[in-house]
Amino acid sequence: MAFAFVKSVAMFLIVLNFSMYVIVAAIAGWALNKAIDHNYVTGPGGSVPAGFSFSPVFFPVGNEATGFLVIFSLIAAVVGAGSCLSGLHHLRVWTAESLASSASAAMAAWGLTLLAMGLACKEINIHGRRPKLITLESFLIILSGTQLFYIMLIHAGFFGGKYYSYRDTYTTTTTAEPQKGGVPPSSV
Repeated sequence: MAFAFVKSVAMFLIVLNFSMYVIVAAIAGWALNKAIDHNYVTGPGGSVPAGFSFSPVFFPVGNEATGFLVIFSLIAAVVGAGSCLSGLHHLRVWTAESLASSASAAMAAWGLTLLAMGLACKEINIHGRRPKLITLESFLIILSGTQLFYIMLIHAGFFGGKYYSYRDTYTTTTTAEPQKGGVPPSSV
């Protein structure tokens, strides 16, 4: 009963985190596109003024911290979405080996999300941002908590005793007694 509850809550958190990471990637992608369109004049007759250089940390849609926030948010969103896919695989097979890969991907995504959340807090402190960036900051703060809760949940499920390793399943299937009339397994 408790095992099914842990898996269902973990599935809910994976779906929630995945959808939130997609939203973070969309908003950060919008801000990056806005900065590129603002700094470059493209099309026929468009030329870059002399002495003009594109700064990857200058964004016309926010304040001084926006450039760093957008770049790290995009990285965190991509890694986070990948960790959610790894988490889906872990929920499907639910073995100790899949826990290792899922937990390591989730911890890497959580670390990057914490970094982006710190930059979001800095941007909040500076002031002067658009509502879309406020939404991005809010999602990053919420994601840092839900990702941590997901990591704790899958590790707590490990101590419930429901995990089996591939080695355990291999030994139970190969050491069975031969049936009557069957050939005993050869020793290798």
